[in-house]
Amino acid sequence: MKIIIITGQTATGKTSLAVKFARKFKGELVNCDSRQIYKYIDVITGKDKRLLKTRKIWLIDLIKPDQYFSSFDYKESALRVVKDILTRRKTPIIVGGTYLYLKHLLYGVETENIPPDRLLRRKLANKKVENLQEILRILDVPSLNRLSHSEINNPQRLIRKIEIIKFRAKRQHIEPPRFDIALQKPKNENIIILPDYLRLNSINFKIIGLKFKNNDDLKKAIEQRVEKRLEQGAIEEVKNLLTIGFKSTDPGLKTIGYQQLINFLEGRISKEEAIKQWITKEVQYAKRQYAFMKKDPHISWREV
Repeated sequence: MKIIIITGQTATGKTSLAVKFARKFKGELVNCDSRQIYKYIDVITGKDKRLLKTRKIWLIDLIKPDQYFSSFDYKESALRVVKDILTRRKTPIIVGGTYLYLKHLLYGVETENIPPDRLLRRKLANKKVENLQEILRILDVPSLNRLSHSEINNPQRLIRKIEIIKFRAKRQHIEPPRFDIALQKPKNENIIILPDYLRLNSINFKIIGLKFKNNDDLKKAIEQRVEKRLEQGAIEEVKNLLTIGFKSTDPGLKTIGYQQLINFLEGRISKEEAIKQWITKEVQYAKRQYAFMKKDPHISWREV
C-alpha cells in the first residue's frame, strides 16, 4: 500500500510527472491545488482540459468561486477520496503546490477538532482585509501578531483565525486530535480505515518536491506560463466571470492573475502593468512555496 505525493513550486510540471506515475502504478490523481477546486476558473489556474477528458482527477471543480473552502474542508474531502482509492487497490497520487492543504492532510493541526462555522463565514465573507484585521485585533492581539505578512493580508486565513478564537471562547476545553488512530486494514475485510489525518508512519509514503535550479529559471518559466495563459484566453475568462456576476472579493477570484486582470478590466491599471504585477506575484508565491516546504524533512527534492 502506497501513497505518492508530488508537490513543489508552481510551473515545475507537477501534473505531468503525476500522470507518468499514475500510468506506472495504476494510480488515480488527487488535486492539491487550492485554485483548481473552483469551477469556472480554468485558464489562469492551469486546468488541463484535455487531460480531464481522458483521466479522472479528484477534487477539481468542487465549488463555485463565491464559496469558501478551507484546509479543513480539503482534508476532509481528501481523506474520503484516498480511502476510496485505497479500497479499490489503486495508488492515490496527490498532486499540487498548496502546502497548507498538504500539511493539514499529512500531519493534522492543533485546530483539528474545530469545524467550519458557516454562518460566521457568511457574515465575514464581504468584509475588507482591514476590517478582518481589526476584528482579530479586538479578539486576540497575540494571534494577529503571530501571522506572517502573507497571512495577515489573506482574508481566508483571517476568517479562520477569528473562527477558531470564537469557538474556543465557547468551550474552555477542546479535546485534542485523535493522534492515536493509525491507518490499518482489518483482517479478512476489504476495508481501509483512515485516521483523522494521514500519518507518515502508518503507510508507505513517497513525497517528491519539484523546484527550480535558480530564480532566473523560475522567473523565465512563469513569464512563459503567463504569456501562454493570455494566449489561451485569460482576459476573456475574467470578463465572463464578471459578467456572470462573480466579484473580485469572491474567494475564487482573489487568486493571483484574476486580481490583476480585474484591475485592468475595471480601468485601474494598464494591461502591461497587470501582466507585470501578475508575473511578480507568481514569482513571489513560488519563492514562498519553497520557503515553507523546505522545512518538511519528508520531501525528496528534484530540480527541474
